[in-house]
Amino acid sequence: MGKRKNLLQTKSFVPACLFLIFILVPIWGYVTGHTFYVTFFARMMIYAVAAMALNLVLGYGGLISLGHALFFGLGAYSVAIPAYYGVDSGWFHLFITLLSCGFVGYVTGLISLRTSGISFIMITLAFAQMGFFFFVSLRQYGGDEGTSISNTSTFSGVGLNLGDLYTVYISSLVVLLLVTWFMAKIKHAPFGMVLRGARQNIARTASIGYPATRYQLVAYVLSALICGLAGMLMANLNAFASPDSLSWIISGDLLVMVVLGGLGTVFGPLLGAFVFLGLEEVLKFFTSHWLAIFGLAIVAIGLFGKAGIAGYLEHLQGRTREARP
Repeated sequence: MGKRKNLLQTKSFVPACLFLIFILVPIWGYVTGHTFYVTFFARMMIYAVAAMALNLVLGYGGLISLGHALFFGLGAYSVAIPAYYGVDSGWFHLFITLLSCGFVGYVTGLISLRTSGISFIMITLAFAQMGFFFFVSLRQYGGDEGTSISNTSTFSGVGLNLGDLYTVYISSLVVLLLVTWFMAKIKHAPFGMVLRGARQNIARTASIGYPATRYQLVAYVLSALICGLAGMLMANLNAFASPDSLSWIISGDLLVMVVLGGLGTVFGPLLGAFVFLGLEEVLKFFTSHWLAIFGLAIVAIGLFGKAGIAGYLEHLQGRTREARP
């Protein structure tokens, strides 16, 4: 009985419940034939992966980026452009995603990290907007209207076709689990400790022999790769890619998800994505003026403080411990 109480009182109980919901949703959708919520929760998991990617540089490294939509969009177009020419190999799509996001992440990160503060925010935003207008100019691939994807990613050898809703859902769930595990491991690894130290005082971190800027660059590139992978999954889920995926609005949404869930926490981006997208969907159901209420609700939830929802759950756990006899 005591072990059960301890489980219910841990801050990981709520994320565990979310993962249980993610596992049950496709079963429910397959039995009932209702696919709306299967698509909705797949979208939620993909955004959670992208938010975790941003949290690596924002929450762990203290780098406020407004340009992660660039990598999200690159992942989407890494599927759309080859598919336009009839290439449906998922392995090729994955290779192009990692190659393009890794290269662009390294170049933009190398330049952006020469600045700090508001300058870093603005230069990452500028890079994302450059990517946005670049894909708008590609009229052959739909320009600002985007392009549909008829040849979705097919992984030969393992029998996966991400054009199938349930396949892309399970793939997104597996990626989310792996990224969550990776973030949990890296947080307390030496690499993560250096990142967190650089967030507090980069000069002091460098003075004890750690090249903090190099660590931040590696984190930025890793974040770009993970965010690009999320974009690739989203392109297959929607069978569509458009320059809107590179818009600053996407970067802003990811930033809100991270801050809402809890900066520098493992499960914070997941909680933030769930609340952000879930609240948006609920309010759309009740009123056409949902944006006004949504904004007020986000502000109210933001009053939890910089620790976000994950920090609030940890606070409740601490109060529970203090209340024990």
